[in-house]
Amino acid sequence: MRKDLINNWIKKNNQILTESQLNKMATFQEMVLSAPINLTAITSDEDFAIKHFIDSLTLLPYIDEHEKNTSCVDVGTGAGFPGIPIKIARPDIKMTLLDSLNKRVLFLREVVEKLGLNGVECIHARAEDVKDKYDLAIARAVARLDKLAMYVLPLVKQGGVFLAMKGPEVSEEIKNAKPVLDKFGSRVENIHKVEISPGMTHTIIKIVKG
Repeated sequence: MRKDLINNWIKKNNQILTESQLNKMATFQEMVLSAPINLTAITSDEDFAIKHFIDSLTLLPYIDEHEKNTSCVDVGTGAGFPGIPIKIARPDIKMTLLDSLNKRVLFLREVVEKLGLNGVECIHARAEDVKDKYDLAIARAVARLDKLAMYVLPLVKQGGVFLAMKGPEVSEEIKNAKPVLDKFGSRVENIHKVEISPGMTHTIIKIVKG
């Protein structure tokens, strides 16, 4: 794992990760790349650090707005991004990893056990079948924002937050999602462009419900 890239980004963005936390990420990367099922097309250490770990950690400033024991659901978590890196960085968060493919969920349970992560629930279900409500929801590259909001916002408590991770261009998606946001009494509070690597920018859309 390219700890140097992650460390440089962390320091530049005024975050902190211990050596123990970085080692857990390294173990996680090894498990993803050696899994018996195909979990990612990203295999180089550099790309993995930038497009998986750093990309996931861009959520930390928003996570840090929430108190300890905040409940968070990662919708369509796939290989565990961004949920697992966020849980490693903020072990006090109560994290639910939600995915519709059972093979991925079984893999994530192995990860949680191997890394000794407490307060993590791995659920095999479609978002529309989940009845629980969470303080915070996160999702990365699952679907266009209008469709994504339709899945995710019912899982968010009143006053809760949905963080949608997107590519650099989001204005059209936000415009098209407005009817769905209105339906759930939600609004876009913040659109944050974040550089995960020189010349590579992603966007975090902060949506508040109620």
